[in-house]
Amino acid sequence: MKSRRSWADLYAFELIRESDMPLFRQLYLQLRAAILSRRLRPGTKLPSTRELAAQFGVSRSAVVAAYEQLLAEGYTSGRHGSGTYISPDLPEPIEGGPPRRRRPAAPVTSDATQMQPLGDFVDVTVQSDQRPFNLGRTLIDDRTLELWRKLSARIFRSLDASHFGYSDPRGTIELRKVICDYLQAARAVKCDPEQIVVTAGTQQAIDIVIRILPNRNREVWVEDPVYPLTRQALLAAGATVHPIPVDGQGIDVGRGIRSAPNACAVFVTPSHQFPTGVVLSMARRLELLAWARKKNAWIVEDDYASEFRYGGRPLASLQGLDEGERVIYIGTLNKALFPGLRLGYAVIPHALLRPFVAARYLMDRQPSTLSQAVVAAFMDEGHFATHIRRMRVLYKAQRDELVATLKRQLGADLTVDAPDQGMHLVAFTRRGLSDVAIERAGRQHGVVVRPMSRLYLAAAPRSALVLGFSGHSRQTIAPAVERLAQAIEMQSKPAGTRKAMPKR
Repeated sequence: MKSRRSWADLYAFELIRESDMPLFRQLYLQLRAAILSRRLRPGTKLPSTRELAAQFGVSRSAVVAAYEQLLAEGYTSGRHGSGTYISPDLPEPIEGGPPRRRRPAAPVTSDATQMQPLGDFVDVTVQSDQRPFNLGRTLIDDRTLELWRKLSARIFRSLDASHFGYSDPRGTIELRKVICDYLQAARAVKCDPEQIVVTAGTQQAIDIVIRILPNRNREVWVEDPVYPLTRQALLAAGATVHPIPVDGQGIDVGRGIRSAPNACAVFVTPSHQFPTGVVLSMARRLELLAWARKKNAWIVEDDYASEFRYGGRPLASLQGLDEGERVIYIGTLNKALFPGLRLGYAVIPHALLRPFVAARYLMDRQPSTLSQAVVAAFMDEGHFATHIRRMRVLYKAQRDELVATLKRQLGADLTVDAPDQGMHLVAFTRRGLSDVAIERAGRQHGVVVRPMSRLYLAAAPRSALVLGFSGHSRQTIAPAVERLAQAIEMQSKPAGTRKAMPKR
């Protein structure tokens, strides 16, 4: 093994102590760059945390934090009693050499596609059901509520001319700047304010992406199981949807290439796959980026619940690895704050920016400047970061309460583990129980659960319940699980012995 001195000299790492960026973050980014460029080869053993801390004159905790982030994101692996090693399954670098400046893709033009009649295609009443354990629910505490009231009053007292006319369809520059700063710091997104477009949420952003996809090829990949609204929007727009199975490493890129090698886009949830919660492995991320670059395809990264990670720091975005501007990054403030806000954002590659903004303008001109002003102030003054920290603690407690109660009351019927991230969990059924039947019985008992088997398209479905925990207070969880247990018990009985439940 190389000495500490020669190892550090070889890779010429430099930590800037007067920088605003924490030392652990600087170390993590430089190690990641060395891994991706193959200066640190797969299988290489890293120095111990004590050695590296001594070499750079930093605290051991900073090195430990950097190593933990690399481990969480799949760049490294630990061997008990041996140390930390560069992951052996990372593919060859996308560029085949040292990192270069990003090459913008060629400009893209497209015509709007006629939407097919929707009819009864989408159940618009499902999302508004407030009963536990429906998905997408959020809570705000008294502190956030009071701050929101004060900021809103301040904005209304100081109305200026900008609120009385039309503004930039991308959103106000003030909000785009604070979103840009947040994404760079929290998600390692590569962006500038000019690339950010404020939307009504992830669903509108996805709809705009679908509208501007090149008409020459409407084939797309989606994850299987899939977020249903993404698939429905694609089908309504006339796209040819190829379901690509998801396993323990996320979407199977190799299967996607064999199924539809010339698809124009892939829609993925890499940080927390919906609904399974699987994280897209580093090997798969690099493989997906390589395919997109080779085929001039687009990757739509839906980062819908990135703020809420309960075991370690949030994982870096897929977009942050992209050197060819093939990733369209989509996020939302509706889940970070509250759904009634109706604000999200998209980070658009330069080649797509003009058609995306044009579609945004044609759709509804611009987002509300008043709402944007309140959110910009809330984020710029530091309230957003503290709100997220408090909500992480709150949601983690609700998650733990739900997991413990499910195991205690329904351990014989369900298998459940606490997810590291997100706002929902998955409980797999036992004893041949049907998740669809439990969903129907649950509604009779005042409980909303989603059957995961319905979210599969071509892959063999697994019977499981998808339960949201983020917007349901701890005191409501145990009674709701009791009602769920009654619903499952009703399904477990022979058909002739079941009693009809009164309507609620």
